[in-house]
Amino acid sequence: MTRIEQADRPDYLSAEHRVIDGVRVVTLRGEIDRDVQGVFREALLGEGEVVPARIVADLSGVTFMDSSGINVIVAAHLQTKDVQGWVRIAGAPHAVRRVLQVTGVDTFISCHPSVEQALSA
Repeated sequence: MTRIEQADRPDYLSAEHRVIDGVRVVTLRGEIDRDVQGVFREALLGEGEVVPARIVADLSGVTFMDSSGINVIVAAHLQTKDVQGWVRIAGAPHAVRRVLQVTGVDTFISCHPSVEQALSA
């Protein structure tokens, strides 16, 4: 498991990732906005040049997400789609789900109540 935090504000967004059956599962806690979009992008896609083909973003610990987070999720979706992969969202709280619905992201990225359900979909 790898942990990533924003150095100057470690409470603001933390991300941990692990690999389960070849799927990169990223667990996020905190707020996702413009200030941490780089941390979010690195957490989803990693640091290397090889894009993970399958990603589950566990947003159950996210308390706020603005359009910066949406942009990162959509970019990750497009990059994984290029390698015949996918991004799935798990555990998004009501406020975050609402942002996903209003922006229409939930129409092309599947949202699931839990990581387990996202992995088995």
